[in-house]
Amino acid sequence: MQRRHLIHTTIAALSLLALPAWAQPAAPDLSPEQAGRPRSGKVEEAIRQLNPQFKFAKEGALVVGTTTGRLPFGAYATDNKTPVGNAPDIAQLVADSLGRRLELVSVAWADWPLGLQSGKFDVVISNVTVTEERKEKFDFSTYRNDTLGFYVARNSKVQAIKEPKDVAGLKVIVGASTNQEQVLLRWNEQNIKAGLKPVEVQYYDDDVVLYLALASGRADTYFAPNGIAAYNARDGKTRLVGLFSGGWPQSAEIAVTSRKGSGIADAITTALNAQIGNGNYAKALERWSLQSEAITASRTNPPGLPRK
Repeated sequence: MQRRHLIHTTIAALSLLALPAWAQPAAPDLSPEQAGRPRSGKVEEAIRQLNPQFKFAKEGALVVGTTTGRLPFGAYATDNKTPVGNAPDIAQLVADSLGRRLELVSVAWADWPLGLQSGKFDVVISNVTVTEERKEKFDFSTYRNDTLGFYVARNSKVQAIKEPKDVAGLKVIVGASTNQEQVLLRWNEQNIKAGLKPVEVQYYDDDVVLYLALASGRADTYFAPNGIAAYNARDGKTRLVGLFSGGWPQSAEIAVTSRKGSGIADAITTALNAQIGNGNYAKALERWSLQSEAITASRTNPPGLPRK
């Protein structure tokens, strides 16, 4: 029987980048001004592809819903109110391409579907993975590969996780209602059928408590979006032991999310491809050390993760 640990505490601490001490990058720019953020001119082809019937939330603006809890995807700047990170950078490039000013709206992960469907914002850019279930209600324009990582404490005896059997009997931290949770639970079911020890699944709402669990041995490993866990590993207290596609065994992509049939998805895909072509996209990923998750072309509504 799996034991489920749900710990409700305070807001999570900000993450830092996974590199050895001798290779640590410069501290990220968390200023509200974001002087180094890539900018673009209009992409006329993208503007032409906008459905004339699409109703923007605000005149002249592209209103983007985004979560602001964890770098490198999104967090608050030093003014404690301006969203910064890779998601805001991608949002800026899309808004520039469409000739509109960017307005970011911070939203809790659980609330973005309702906010998008109600028209509170035009699109969501918040590390959303394309799935077949989500495609029933939303359209997608891809901008990053979805990669998951297993991280352990620096002195952990776990050296590598390469396949499902490697997690048998381990205490694994994972986010609730996430793709990585689905992957882990499928692995656990497969292992149990094979007569292996079950996984003890642990859930934490607070990153501080999460990493204390790893450091103390209450948990063996953390299975998370690689960008987030890698950012946290900059302090050298954790290390990567396994890397997998977010849609294991299929590949998966992260995408700008819009209302189904609203008429903006193709325009956004064209905008993203223009930014890939002119080099701004690469700059937006490099700023937050996400180059390894780059895609070569954006796609509208590609095959997503299968339904459960």
